[in-house]
Amino acid sequence: MMFAACVQTFAAGKTMIDYFLPMPIHGQLTTNTWGAPGVMPRDPRNGLEDPALAEWYYWDGKIIRGGDGKYHLFASRWEQSKGHNGWWSSKAIGAVSDNPTGPYEDRGLLWPGNEDGKGHNVTALVLPDGSYAVVVSETRPGDVFVSRSLEGPWEQIGSIKVKDQPKWHASNVCPIIRPDGAFEIIGRSGDILISTNGILGPYVIQGPSIYPKISGLPQYNLEDPVIWYGGGLYHITVNCWSDRQAFLLTSPNGITDWTNRGLAYDPTKDFLRYTDGTVNHWNKIERPGIYMENGNVVYFTFAVIDVAKEEDRGNMPHGSKVIVVPFDGAALDRDLQSGDSGGSPASSSAKGQ
Repeated sequence: MMFAACVQTFAAGKTMIDYFLPMPIHGQLTTNTWGAPGVMPRDPRNGLEDPALAEWYYWDGKIIRGGDGKYHLFASRWEQSKGHNGWWSSKAIGAVSDNPTGPYEDRGLLWPGNEDGKGHNVTALVLPDGSYAVVVSETRPGDVFVSRSLEGPWEQIGSIKVKDQPKWHASNVCPIIRPDGAFEIIGRSGDILISTNGILGPYVIQGPSIYPKISGLPQYNLEDPVIWYGGGLYHITVNCWSDRQAFLLTSPNGITDWTNRGLAYDPTKDFLRYTDGTVNHWNKIERPGIYMENGNVVYFTFAVIDVAKEEDRGNMPHGSKVIVVPFDGAALDRDLQSGDSGGSPASSSAKGQ
């Protein structure tokens, strides 16, 4: 079901999906690899994957550039023999590349001595003191690991806490540091949480979920929100997994007045394309992560799978990986700032949450 009405587009009717750029080709595209026909030919050297499916499925994905100029990708992996449902046993890993789009080399578990490396919904960020944090949720309650180096070692400093919510359990959390220095989290539920006392909190829930008051946004099966600040606005993309469509929301303060800006990405559209014009259609595109330079998003990471999850039972020529897609965030922010609604239907906002 397409939720196209009652959104505020920008720049003569564009939506976020129009700002993805072609993926560079590392070597050449090939059909001599795993994958359903819709993802062929493709570049196995883009992002992070097990090209032979000998051991691993990969998921999640968040890039941080190190002082040495290398790109560090934080993700999760599990045994491919378990099929997609093996994600419950996933473990957090680090990978490294000289190029932002890959190929990334799996460097192994981030914390092998802590619950045998257990970690899912892996994301990462740079802390105010220049150290690094990796946050995992879903299979863990919102555990935070820190290190002075992107190479580790990683030490667990605790779990995220929420004021007056002793049973709160993190799911799909995405933390950022706001321009005012506070930490902000958006999770699967759509609640906005703010901490002025560091990454562990306690966080204060800013009100009910932002989703119900946003017109044109499906009110079911929403997940994988990612939040960032750029161009004077807070942005969230959130995915409706059953409809396989994600939407872009913006807010001037990151808490209230969220506006639906329309389609963010959709695996049925021709937006995952290479520089030679070849297009890939992955069955599911989930777990987005953003990489920014000079205040603008320049790459998205996505966890992708080539067939429906329930069809992937392991030891098959199907699997999941992390892809990296160039993005023109400077143009997106410029067009949002222009205030051009493109003559679309009325704006729809979530106010006063």
